[in-house]
Amino acid sequence: MDVSIEVAREAGACFGVERALDMAFEAAEKSSGPVHTLGPLIHNPVVVKALEERGVTVVETPGVGEGATLLLRTHGVTPEVEQAAQTSGATVIDATCPFVKRVHRHAERLEAEGYQVIIVGEEGHPEVEGTLGHALSATVIGSAEEAAALEVGHRVGLVVQTTQSESNLRAVVDAFVGRVDELRLFDTICEATSTRQAAAADLAERSDVMIVIGGRNSANTTRLAEICAARCPRTHHIETADEIDKAWLENAQRIGITAGASTPQTFIKDVRATIARLVGEQS
Repeated sequence: MDVSIEVAREAGACFGVERALDMAFEAAEKSSGPVHTLGPLIHNPVVVKALEERGVTVVETPGVGEGATLLLRTHGVTPEVEQAAQTSGATVIDATCPFVKRVHRHAERLEAEGYQVIIVGEEGHPEVEGTLGHALSATVIGSAEEAAALEVGHRVGLVVQTTQSESNLRAVVDAFVGRVDELRLFDTICEATSTRQAAAADLAERSDVMIVIGGRNSANTTRLAEICAARCPRTHHIETADEIDKAWLENAQRIGITAGASTPQTFIKDVRATIARLVGEQS
């Protein structure tokens, strides 16, 4: 039986993640003192462990002291935390994704202009927590149901967690339409998120089995898995190729692979090679 193995046309590490990893590895190579990240640099435990093996360790508070190097995570931090980092005596490297920075700027602008600021995202997610620090009056909602239940004023301004889905955003917007005099939206969903979701959905429609690679603590990877599972019931979310069960691939003629925005291309290559080997063993 001929089996096709296809990787989604858009998959794997995005610009912001690659930029942050480059910063971290360069700091590890050049710094004479300890190197830390303030919280996990990205939501990929395997990569975070690899950074630790290179001497880049995770800390939860910015007080690392003089002589150390401290990287701010891709998800961003509050202005107060950034200020504490800058005054800690450490060399601070801001690895915040530029697209997350854009969310911060829009949230600040909406609040300054008197809008009721609403962040569409996951409460407690580090990116959302960082954005809240830039618009202290903001409210976080995650769904159209929460939007419908929210008491709103005349002027509402929306920003969006970069890893949200377009479909969820549209549903939230619809829940506000007709209830406010002015609704202003900054669609801050990252293009990499949108293109990966569209490519994953397309591939899942045509696949018997879908493998989604990325951290289980990654919001964008979890969303990819949800999108794929809705179209391909035999969807499996893994972090590394070692997790693949040969039984998942039985009687599959079309196997699709996608990966979250915090997943390096090497992981995708490993998964593809593992699937090819396991399928070969079945024939």
